[in-house]
Amino acid sequence: MKNISNANEVLKDKMKIVPFNDKDNLCLVGPVKLPVKQGDFEATFQWYTWVAAEKQLDTKETILHSIVNAELASKQQSSVLVYGDFTNADDAIIRMHSICHTGDIFGSQRCDCGYQLHESMKMIVEHGCGAIFYLANHEGRGIGLFSKSLAYILQEEGFDTVEANLALGFEDDTRNYEEAIRVLEALRTKPVTLITNNPKKLAALKSHGLLAHDHIPLWGGLTETNRHYLETKVKKSGHIPEKQFIV
Repeated sequence: MKNISNANEVLKDKMKIVPFNDKDNLCLVGPVKLPVKQGDFEATFQWYTWVAAEKQLDTKETILHSIVNAELASKQQSSVLVYGDFTNADDAIIRMHSICHTGDIFGSQRCDCGYQLHESMKMIVEHGCGAIFYLANHEGRGIGLFSKSLAYILQEEGFDTVEANLALGFEDDTRNYEEAIRVLEALRTKPVTLITNNPKKLAALKSHGLLAHDHIPLWGGLTETNRHYLETKVKKSGHIPEKQFIV
């Protein structure tokens, strides 16, 4: 049996405190070797996760002592899958992927999120270096899972995805990329190329002073049940269209 008294020392070697804002720091944990298999696709990623911690809890020791009472299971934490020599490689591609409980987990065909997640993983492995940031507080473009279910009900009554969010009192898109960008900076200082159709994501990186090359588009997974959703993202949310995909 392992000596429990040594556990904290093992864990602290895998923890990094990342400055974030006046109130909080981020605690980045990893890497953890994560073998992945999806159908014929197999690859081993390095997995990191992070959580915001108040500055008075910003030592590794105090964070470890606080997690039992932090009720983390009732909240969502973000993470990042890294492939290749992400820190040092000259050319790396990344995706900032918003969690989609219905699309990523259940395989819902109301959106293209599951397709984009799995295709991005394949693209990064084929490229040889990259990372997928899986952003836990981005469900429904930032409105949360419960609110997203309400939005889906409105969509079944003829609202499009933007109209439904607005009808519930939200903005079309409330997502914030500051935490993910800080973690990216902690893992890599060299330029990256972003896998996205969303110019707002690219602008978020560039406005933060990061060197982001031109985007790599990712269209696909079109079905009759998500066509209207994808067209709305182009027409109302400003997504960069693919000529052969959206008409």
